[in-house]
Amino acid sequence: MKVTALIPDKLIHDVRSLTGGRTITDSIISALSEWSSSQRIKQLSERIRRKPLRFAPGYSARKIRAINRRP
Repeated sequence: MKVTALIPDKLIHDVRSLTGGRTITDSIISALSEWSSSQRIKQLSERIRRKPLRFAPGYSARKIRAINRRP
């Protein structure tokens, strides 16, 4: 998608230096991808905090290891 945006030069310089992108486009794509990933992780963490994961009755790490180690 082609976008025109007014972004301060200092911010662009910081993003380019932190991401190591060869171009401004590469740098912005890298920064936005990283930001998007971190937001998804925060959302998932919040969902897990509100409703913690529960193991099924009879679940045992030993049983799972035994299953995984079978030839």
